[in-house]
Amino acid sequence: MPLVTLITPGQAGDSPMFLPLMAQLRVTRETGRPRTRPDAVRGDKAYSSRAIRSHLRSRGIKAVIPEPADQKGHRKRRGSRGGRPVALDAADYRNRNVIERRYCHLKQWRGLATRYDKYAIVYRSAVVLNAVIAWTRALLDAVAG
Repeated sequence: MPLVTLITPGQAGDSPMFLPLMAQLRVTRETGRPRTRPDAVRGDKAYSSRAIRSHLRSRGIKAVIPEPADQKGHRKRRGSRGGRPVALDAADYRNRNVIERRYCHLKQWRGLATRYDKYAIVYRSAVVLNAVIAWTRALLDAVAG
């Protein structure tokens, strides 16, 4: 389910927005403060940067992000100074399709897929409405099942 949304320019990359998204992450609990640290973060090879990995490591979050071939080559070329290979839980990484399916559901709304809206606030409200509908359906399915 969608937890955090952030609207960026169309030409902006995804990985620079990772740290601001993690800063906004708040998951409420029944008692106590909201949770701000997930157990693990799944991402594709675009999120394999030193900054993202060090941020996750410093917060004790497991990174399920594969290492791109060019980064492997750079690391191997440096020899023993290149560091250890990145650990990847392949079984957990297979579950990344859940994220891709959520994006597909989001893109089923024509207005979101084509970005007809002139103002970012209107576009973001449609994204948030889509997230509310997704959460409502999940809660209804949980109650019915």
